[in-house]
Amino acid sequence: MASAVKDSRPGYGQLLRTPGAWTFLLPGFLARQPFAMLTIGIVLLVESTTGSYGIAGTVSAATGVSMALFAPQSGKLADRFGQRAVLLPGVLVHVAGVCALITLALAHAPLWALLAVAVPTGASTPQVGPMVRARWAARLGGSPLMPTAAAFESVTDEFTFVVGPVLATALCTGVHPAAGLIAEAVLTLAGGLLFASQRRSQPPVHRAQADGRPRVSALSVPGVRVLIVAFLGIGAVFGGMQVSLTAFTQDIGQPGINGVLYGIFAGGNMLAGIACGAIAWKVGPRRRLLVAYGLLALATTPLWAVTAVPLLGAVGLVVGLCIAPALITGYTLVESLVPAAARTEAFTWLTGAVALGQAAAATASGQLADRFGPSTGFLVPLAGTVLALTVLLALRAHLMPRSSTVIVGSADRAADRAAERPSGSASDSASDSVSGSVSGSVSGGLGRELNDGPDERGVGHRMPVTVD
Repeated sequence: MASAVKDSRPGYGQLLRTPGAWTFLLPGFLARQPFAMLTIGIVLLVESTTGSYGIAGTVSAATGVSMALFAPQSGKLADRFGQRAVLLPGVLVHVAGVCALITLALAHAPLWALLAVAVPTGASTPQVGPMVRARWAARLGGSPLMPTAAAFESVTDEFTFVVGPVLATALCTGVHPAAGLIAEAVLTLAGGLLFASQRRSQPPVHRAQADGRPRVSALSVPGVRVLIVAFLGIGAVFGGMQVSLTAFTQDIGQPGINGVLYGIFAGGNMLAGIACGAIAWKVGPRRRLLVAYGLLALATTPLWAVTAVPLLGAVGLVVGLCIAPALITGYTLVESLVPAAARTEAFTWLTGAVALGQAAAATASGQLADRFGPSTGFLVPLAGTVLALTVLLALRAHLMPRSSTVIVGSADRAADRAAERPSGSASDSASDSVSGSVSGSVSGGLGRELNDGPDERGVGHRMPVTVD
């Protein structure tokens, strides 16, 4: 019996034995590698041709903003028509955009021309990460392995952000300023086409809901909107770190260690992600998100004051360690907050929020670095996380899952009494009152019970119900 319990414990081994998982994991891993190379490749290329971090950050920001705005539309189309139908044209447009951006940058084209190409380049960025997450959700449903899958995907993303920036920086500084973006285009084409060819693992297409009503956008879910704010703050950390580390290492005359420092930061994120997936959590996801986000805001506080490379690497490692728990928990909440027909869209909203926060932070950090010195760019991650944490704390009640709980005893007794009474009896009004009270408790949030979360209190005998 003990061994059976041990074997059934959710973990990476059990997750990777999910039937059909490897058919999309390996192609998805290859296809998402370019994602981490795009913005840093743009910053390094444009800065080398213009000499301005502000211009480089602006072009990178335009890519990120367009990615953030169009990614949810890509996810919505993927939910409706299938991932392959969206991915194939997107890959081709993105590769063409990257090639055009490289050509214009090397030709010293004006800023408006770079921005005009950056927009379609970002808009067509393949959303492989959200698509993989949607495939996990379709395979696992409400399985206890969903948090492990979210952690696994976060680890994969962060491994990408360990390898991608280092590879892009090495190519741009050691081979040619455009080499990083060239590699990004090649990997996007190869990986995207390979991932698109895996049809069997695609989630089902949802052109309408099961009852025939039109599909509801994931953005209509209040919890998704709260998570978008949280992920904007996380994006501010990524964007602020990328530009500020680049400016810092250039300022001290050691540009080659930029990729190493960013790799340490991303490595901390990856290590924390591995740990999150291996832990059997006793604390509910909403509380985990709030605690992790508070620690992230605290960790970004000393960045702007650090001047020594080893100490900056150590602080960056701590910041990275704090990102993964918040990121993983946010993605885990999507499975309980959003219906299956809109999950790819929800994941792309969150990915787009990271990109938008990254873009805004890259612009702000670049401007601060140009005007006041490289260290001031590190104020952007601090400001972004503090603002997002404030919103999270104020709107935390919206992070309750669609399946909440009611006290079984009172609900069952009310139903039993209603069944025993003849229709139209004088006690029907009392029954209606009890029923209305239970219904009002569910729809209104169950008061204190719902606000604290069923998985965070763990008391009483409860039964899941669906709250529309």
